[in-house]
Amino acid sequence: MAMMPGRLGMVPGAIPENPLSLSWHDSAWIPILNTANVMDYFSERSNPFFDRTCNNEIVKMQRLTPDQLQNMTGLEYVLLHVQEPILYVIRKQHRHSPQQVTPLADYYIIAGVVYQAPDLASVLNSRLLSAVHHLQSSFEEVASFARYHPSKGYSWDFKSQKNTTDKAKSKDEKPREEPSSLFQRQRVDMLLGELIKKFPLPTPPQPKTTPAAPSSKTGVENGTSESKEIKTENAQEKIKPPPEKKPRLN
Repeated sequence: MAMMPGRLGMVPGAIPENPLSLSWHDSAWIPILNTANVMDYFSERSNPFFDRTCNNEIVKMQRLTPDQLQNMTGLEYVLLHVQEPILYVIRKQHRHSPQQVTPLADYYIIAGVVYQAPDLASVLNSRLLSAVHHLQSSFEEVASFARYHPSKGYSWDFKSQKNTTDKAKSKDEKPREEPSSLFQRQRVDMLLGELIKKFPLPTPPQPKTTPAAPSSKTGVENGTSESKEIKTENAQEKIKPPPEKKPRLN
């Protein structure tokens, strides 16, 4: 179990003045977190966002079904939105009747970490403060380029300041490395495995085996032997026997 900034000197179950700067998680629940047990996870005693006086705690102690919350009046927590396995949205609301409720706050759980969603006033306040801060910074930067000379009056000098700022930025800037978390690596491996199952890789065709051609040596040898026999027959035909000697007549 852990709570992020704003947890020092805090009693479990007590919300600080600005709960938007607070987050909470329990490492033992994160691997098994799902739709069925996310409300039990949110109702942990160490969770500072959970009010122990709500109707959910009464239903849990009396071992009633969650459907009984609609017949009760008072503070309750309901699961508003689910995007498994990484996002769960829980709403804190006050029930007046089975059909009438008043939303009080929304909490979102991302990768097992609980945060309180900011309201509209907090969002507008943050955006206005950010805009005023950037405007003030731009005015201060522009004022640094102003120069005054008794004979010339006011003038702007952007070249000297630009060179110094560029050198300072090149020294200060360093490449940031953002390693992936264990949760991201496991999710990517699971998604790749599902894609491989749905779209398996095609197996390469096996090469066809052709019968071995008869050796040409035998043909050559047969041809040479036949040619030798023909040559010997021709040679025998050309050779004529010597003429017979006739006896002389006296």
